[in-house]
Amino acid sequence: MFESPEDVIEQLDAQDYICDKNIATVVFLATKLDKPVLVEGPAGVGKTELAKVVSAATGRPMIRLQCYEGLDEAKALYEWEYSKQLLYTQILKEKFAEAMAGATTVKDAAERVGREDSVFFSERFIVPRPLLRAIRAEQPTLLLIDEVDKSDPEFEAFLLEILSDFQVTVPEVGTLDAVHKPIVFLTSNDAREMSDALKRRCLHLYIDFPGEELEVRILNKKIEGVEQRLAEELVGVMQRLRKLDLKKTPSISETLDWARALLALNASELDEDVVRDTLNVILKYEGDIKKTQAELGRLITRKVEEGDSAKASGEAKAPEEAKPAKKGVLH
Repeated sequence: MFESPEDVIEQLDAQDYICDKNIATVVFLATKLDKPVLVEGPAGVGKTELAKVVSAATGRPMIRLQCYEGLDEAKALYEWEYSKQLLYTQILKEKFAEAMAGATTVKDAAERVGREDSVFFSERFIVPRPLLRAIRAEQPTLLLIDEVDKSDPEFEAFLLEILSDFQVTVPEVGTLDAVHKPIVFLTSNDAREMSDALKRRCLHLYIDFPGEELEVRILNKKIEGVEQRLAEELVGVMQRLRKLDLKKTPSISETLDWARALLALNASELDEDVVRDTLNVILKYEGDIKKTQAELGRLITRKVEEGDSAKASGEAKAPEEAKPAKKGVLH
């Protein structure tokens, strides 16, 4: 496990994940205090990836629950294995006949059946779903509850027991405590506000889009073969794109996809033709593409103008200082 926030930074870097002190501190405290982490921020900034790399760094298998509207307890916690119960009923038919021997009334027979029903409503016949698997796992695990903001508020309330006490309740069996407390990450794209009750049980982490310098570092870390000039130009365009009023703001994952696409096309620099031909890699709506095409000249030429301005002043262009993330760090 992690020994300090600095150790978190080092171990996650070994997993090709660049994080700052803020993220590292939250991850470190989560493992020390056994507190779930609610990670919020725009889609594609590395929230799910954070859970994956912590899983890899700690050697804990990751159990993932993907949330969606209509997700219920049966799909998230457990289901009864009715076919197996029926099979056991057939196999034990003679034993049941013996148990029913001597019953003279329906009420008497029902009471005898009732005394035996615990045989069939026990852990033996439960099909564990992600939450129960994480709680009952024989080895320590990491539980990722992904995009919790897409679930219904009722399901969010259902999660409170596991988030606060690391236990779940199966009405027919009772309360089941965690064999090993899992590291828990919840991610949210801010589709809706999480309740105060859920937030109270979690450490909070907000990951925003990275500053330019950090995004270049991420690009260099993730994609081999990208020349530094191209990496800086690419990130510069992405940073300016995010300032446009787009329906879907391109994220880090789009930056990486774009870099891969440019490498595949053997592009060594960005010009209007290259950017126009590859906009579909980074933008997901036709309206955003048309809006960007209208701004293309400004997005591309700005870098040139900045270079010309620096030459005119006779000063080397100072590295642009990375803008701090809005609330947290990112990757």
